[in-house]
Amino acid sequence: MKNLFNKKILLIICGGIAAYKALELIRIFKKNQCNVKTILTKGALEFVTPLSVSSLTGEKVFTDLFDYKDEAEMDHITLSRWADVILFAPITANKLAQLSHGLAEDLATTVALASNKDIFLAPAMNVRMWENNITKKNLIKLVSCGYKIIEPEIGEMACGEYGSGKFSDPLNISKSINNYFKNIEENKKFKALVTAGPTREYIDPVRFITNRSSGKQGYAIANALQNNGFETTLISGPTNLKSPDGVKTIKVNTAEEMYEKSIINLPVDIAIFSAAVADFKVKQSNLNKIKKETFEKLELEKTKDILNYISKHNKLRPKLVIGFAAETNNIEQNSIKKLNEKNCDWIIANDVSNEKIGFDSDFNEVKIFKRNVSKAENILLDTKEVIAQKIVEKISDELKANA
Repeated sequence: MKNLFNKKILLIICGGIAAYKALELIRIFKKNQCNVKTILTKGALEFVTPLSVSSLTGEKVFTDLFDYKDEAEMDHITLSRWADVILFAPITANKLAQLSHGLAEDLATTVALASNKDIFLAPAMNVRMWENNITKKNLIKLVSCGYKIIEPEIGEMACGEYGSGKFSDPLNISKSINNYFKNIEENKKFKALVTAGPTREYIDPVRFITNRSSGKQGYAIANALQNNGFETTLISGPTNLKSPDGVKTIKVNTAEEMYEKSIINLPVDIAIFSAAVADFKVKQSNLNKIKKETFEKLELEKTKDILNYISKHNKLRPKLVIGFAAETNNIEQNSIKKLNEKNCDWIIANDVSNEKIGFDSDFNEVKIFKRNVSKAENILLDTKEVIAQKIVEKISDELKANA
């Protein structure tokens, strides 16, 4: 598992009989030359000792949030920032519940809450606990917040019962982490361009034509691309959003500016046009504020169609061109028409008449229409961050399949 080489893994071991299997997991990580630091929860101390863990990791074991020797260095921050990835293995039903409610009750949950890294959860519990509706709801909530689940296995448990909830084999867990790093490494060869937010077409210095786009979905996609290894450029109209970490962000106002910056930042492998570009601008904007008593009419003209131009360009066209369609009716018909007319590879459509997933919402639900594919792919209601991650996973698969 070459992608584990020199990676820094923060392993959090929770209470439960499966805790002893974490020792084998450490052995596998160390064999593949990972740097491993560990946190043992209070429950884990009932099953494994700090001495057994530290003898395998070669590192100090962290246990207490309020250790005066350690907290001078704010371990809940430094441990999170040190790690490339955080792994709870095993994680209990109780710890899942704590994480899903955003609690910071010990060092483990505080690290998770303070983390800026991807967090993997490898559950282990009785089959009835695993299948309990409360546990299921907690898992759904955690996934929607970006946590990654390594599913437990089906088998006989320490309690004597049989079913799902058995701790996944340590080798399978290590393979999941290896594949995570492998995917990021493979994506580093790809460049991505994302447009997001609205544009403003000025009538005079105080008035402009615009739309209700918040830019949240485009920003989430740019962030997901960057986190998954893509070299990402975001060209954004006016928003109140923070630029994603590591993403080259270029701020613009008008459709003309967005067009120019998009062209300058080509070529790329993947271009995602999620910006809600104003379709019209005034032929001649006024240098001074128009007075009501002198106003007669506005003469409008179409703005440049950025998606259409780039998608049909012989030399500049990216390998994968994705447009967005914010629709209020006839979603399938309008999306397929746009897919064909704009020469896109994909159109991602959503129903903005639905207030739950419309403008300014933190949630979305989309349909992906692909060229020469008769049936749309549905990504059901979820946070825009989760929607973005699912879209990026599909993009990664497509680019690699056609590489």
